[in-house]
Amino acid sequence: MATPRNIRTVHTVAELREQVARWRAAGETVALVPTMGALHAGHVALMEAAKAHATRAIVSIFVNPTQFAPTEDLGRYPRTLEADLDKAEGAGVALAFVPDVAEMYPEGFATTVSLSGPALGLETDFRPTHFAGVATVVAKLLGQAAPDVALFGQKDYQQLQVVTRMARDLDLPVRILGVPTVREADGLALSSRNVYLSPEDRAGAPALHRALSAAAADIAGGADIAASVETARHAVIAAGFALDYLEARHAATLAPVAARSDGPIRLLVAARIGATRLIDNLAVPG
Repeated sequence: MATPRNIRTVHTVAELREQVARWRAAGETVALVPTMGALHAGHVALMEAAKAHATRAIVSIFVNPTQFAPTEDLGRYPRTLEADLDKAEGAGVALAFVPDVAEMYPEGFATTVSLSGPALGLETDFRPTHFAGVATVVAKLLGQAAPDVALFGQKDYQQLQVVTRMARDLDLPVRILGVPTVREADGLALSSRNVYLSPEDRAGAPALHRALSAAAADIAGGADIAASVETARHAVIAAGFALDYLEARHAATLAPVAARSDGPIRLLVAARIGATRLIDNLAVPG
């Protein structure tokens, strides 16, 4: 017989709101970590940070179909609910919200969030419907859980800026916090999609982070931004990646930058190695 868990699992919005209302009545604060499951050490860092910012932490586990294009990997996206609940409980999470598609998108659902600003370019040049799906499900989760704070990983840096902008623009009563990327010892950013990497591709994957690190160091040392970025692009391609983009952008607005004086700089990259698409980003030291 399985050992009972201390973490509570709910599947409906009504159950979620009922529990949050009880916590609120007791004067407690709430943090939310939205995820699509397949939890790894990066998610654990998010959940542990959530516990540091509120008395109660919630993790949502929902593979959101609206952020996948028809050609993407929705059907084979890893689903590991029992292991996910074990990790969430170990991180001190009080409640897991695990809705199904019908709960999140009931019959007749017809509303999406329209985006501009940091949602334009980069990912949307290659996945044009992606952030509309992300923003819509995040807006729903924030309305459902009514957290004081919601935490997102900096690995998905453009997503973090999109959600931050959305919450600000829509006056949502929640603080959005970014948590630093957790990496393997060789620099590869942790991702649920890393399980798709073949041994050969896994060996080559850290080249993405090495290229970003070299470019960030060069730019911080006074090198030309455009030249440093171009060198990094060549390094990524030489390592066996098919490059979607590698860009230097303003860290908050994600507008293109040409000089250090344009503001704090973030380098962002997306590239495919084998059948796996990886993303990463790195701040240029100030």
